[in-house]
This record gives sequence, C-alpha cells and structure tokens, in this order.
Amino acid sequence: MATTTEAEIKQDKTVEEVKEDQLEAEVKEDVVTNQEKKKEEEETVKEEKEGEVKMEVEPNTGVNFPVQTSDGKQLDTMGVRKKRVIALNVSIYGFGIYGDNDKLKELLKSKFEKAPENPTKELYEVVIDGDVGLMAKLVIVFPGLTMNMAKKNFDEVLGPMIKKLNGGQKDDELAKRLMGDAKDSIKLSSGSVIEITRLPGYTLQTKVKDEIISTVESELLCRAYFHLYLGEDPFDKNAKEKFGAAMLSLF
Repeated sequence: MATTTEAEIKQDKTVEEVKEDQLEAEVKEDVVTNQEKKKEEEETVKEEKEGEVKMEVEPNTGVNFPVQTSDGKQLDTMGVRKKRVIALNVSIYGFGIYGDNDKLKELLKSKFEKAPENPTKELYEVVIDGDVGLMAKLVIVFPGLTMNMAKKNFDEVLGPMIKKLNGGQKDDELAKRLMGDAKDSIKLSSGSVIEITRLPGYTLQTKVKDEIISTVESELLCRAYFHLYLGEDPFDKNAKEKFGAAMLSLF
C-alpha cells in the first residue's frame, strides 16, 4: 500500500497555498474594480447634477425654459403668444426672453440715476433700443403650424411695427428678412424651437431647430422685433410686466 511522503504533503500544501493566494488576489482585484466602478458612477452622477440646468415652467403652455442659456443669458420673463382664430384665442407658442443681465445692468445704470419705483415706458425703451444681447426663445405649442404660417404671422405683426418706428414708411422686405430663406417644407411640430437673438452691432439672428436661417444687421429690425414683446401693445402684458420687474432688480 502506497504511503504519502512528507515531500508530497508539503507539495500539496504549496499548491493549495498558491491557489489561496490566487483566490485572494482575485478577490482583492474584484474589490478594487468595484470600488473604481462605484467611484466612476458617483463622479458621473455628480457631473450630471452639476450639468443640470434649473428649469421654469410657463404656466399657460406648460413649456419648460432653462433659467440660463449656455452663453450666460438669464431668463427674465416667460409668456405666451396667442392669435385669434374665428372666436377663439389660440396659443401659438410659449416664449422666454433672455438677457445679458450684466450688460443690461450697465446700460440701465448709465441712463437712470436711480431705479424707478415701477417699470416705466422709458425703461422698456432703453432695453428695446440698446445694443445689448437679448433673445426670444419660442417653443411651438400649436400642433398644426407650418413654416408658411409662421412666416405670414411674423410678417403681419412685424411689418406694421417697422412702419410705426420708421416714420410711417413701410419696409415689407425688411420684415421678411427675419425668417430669411427658411423653407416652407420645414416642419414646426409641437415642441419645435425658434430662437431670435439680438447680437452686438444691432444684428438679429434667427435659428429654427438649431439651424441659422438669417442674420440681419439692422437697428430698425432689432427694435421692431423686441417691441412686440416689450412695447406698448405686447403679445403678453403679464410677461412684459415680469420683464420690467426683472430689470428693476438689476439696480
């Protein structure tokens, strides 16, 4: 009958110890890997939270607007553009007006020694006439809107405003330049975004669904467009009042 020698026993133990060492190493590796994964996940969550932008809801349309744009403009007001169709006021789009508030603050303080008690006509005119960054972000809510309808709508309201600010002289071609060469085939389904931005140098830029469709250098066009939101007969009076309050807070 074969007997197990001390050398064989010693060799068996050595093999078992090697296996145990390997198992322990694998366990440690798994622990380290899991810890690294957890750390990466935590960092990803942290980055996502840091990247989250606070949103505000326009109550009439339920549209969400970020409180700040990627280039630092602040949301100063929200409202809704309605149009009368037969006997109904139909919501066409929700809008947010964003401003370069640091520059607006400098502009207002250069024109007023102290803050007015309430938003005045002069205050709104300073903003409308100023060469300071403003953006109107329009989010379509009317489900049947077409680009052709949108163009017609802008022409109908912008044309008369240009005429009013231009000493009674019409300039329909200037009004049409707002939407540039936007093709009628562009679909404006609910949720589609149009951004109209006043850039330095009295330049009005229009984006439809992130595509630039026109860039027009015209002080008259810039003034006429933002008169529609902040002038004497605005699309949404409550939105205009909120914008005025936001401007007063800059003093």
